[in-house]
Amino acid sequence: MKVGMMVFLANESAGNTARPYETIRAVVRQAEADGFDSVWLPDHFLYRKPDTPTRGVWECWTMLAALAEATQRIEIGTLVLCNSFRNPALLAKMATAADEVSDGRLILGVGAGWNEPEYRAFGFPFDHRVDRFEEALQVLTPLLRDGHVDFAGRYYQARDCDDVPRGPRPAGPPLLVGGEGPRMLGLVARHADLWNTGYMGTPDTMLAPIARIEAACRQVGRDPATLGVTALIGLWFPDLNAEKPAFFPDPLTGTATEIAAALRGYEDLGVRHVMVQCQPYTAETRRRLADALRIYRDGSAGVVGGAVEPVSGEVGVADDGDVGERESAGQGQQQ
Repeated sequence: MKVGMMVFLANESAGNTARPYETIRAVVRQAEADGFDSVWLPDHFLYRKPDTPTRGVWECWTMLAALAEATQRIEIGTLVLCNSFRNPALLAKMATAADEVSDGRLILGVGAGWNEPEYRAFGFPFDHRVDRFEEALQVLTPLLRDGHVDFAGRYYQARDCDDVPRGPRPAGPPLLVGGEGPRMLGLVARHADLWNTGYMGTPDTMLAPIARIEAACRQVGRDPATLGVTALIGLWFPDLNAEKPAFFPDPLTGTATEIAAALRGYEDLGVRHVMVQCQPYTAETRRRLADALRIYRDGSAGVVGGAVEPVSGEVGVADDGDVGERESAGQGQQQ
């Protein structure tokens, strides 16, 4: 099973100061050195709460292209792109180019979007998001896989459109779709190479979602084994931040060995790829996750299904205070 890490692009919560690119690049390069299979970027323009200053976020695709050039081995994915932010034909072209720059390391994650304030601020339509997404997939999927589409819909048109030149993979980068509602699961079953759900905790939190996506596949006549299941795991370190993150309904906690055992549990369920979001987001939590990855790779961790005990250790590392949410129309991580 592949193991990836979420990378934050939003302003630092302390002081609402921009997170420098050199810092983001250093985190990603360290993840590559630590043996992670992938890093994942959120796609947002801003975060807003009532009576609080706007919190900025670096634009996802620009950062992704830079990080593709700054790394050698690690896969780079989006978790997930908000469909309405980019025309799907243009997105296919962008993905093919990014796959070329990265030498075939892109995983293209897409969803219907959820964070209404940024839609309003930037003038993107927030209505009929799943309808728009359904049409977008009819443009995006054939362009990625075949390099051609001829489509005219209510929201999107791509008439006699060619995505050339082609990138390093004949069928393009893998298409991951994040979503959980019945319509979204149906779209996943019909179009996606990979499916993502989150925020998950211990392996047993994946049982019901797996049952739902397998049923959706069978409903459209697809063998569930042909769809790669992925999971966004919320990893909380209570000794570093005593307040449970509101956006992690049932977070994973534990020592490096216990986290490694949970990873083994996900593998035993047939999960193909996990993405881990640490809370708090600090160098110490990333170090602990890297330790867990090494133990998991060594194969010395036992499987756990329920909650594990919080870690003990030094208290006082500043909490980055980042928050996240998701909804049935798609995945969304506030970073």
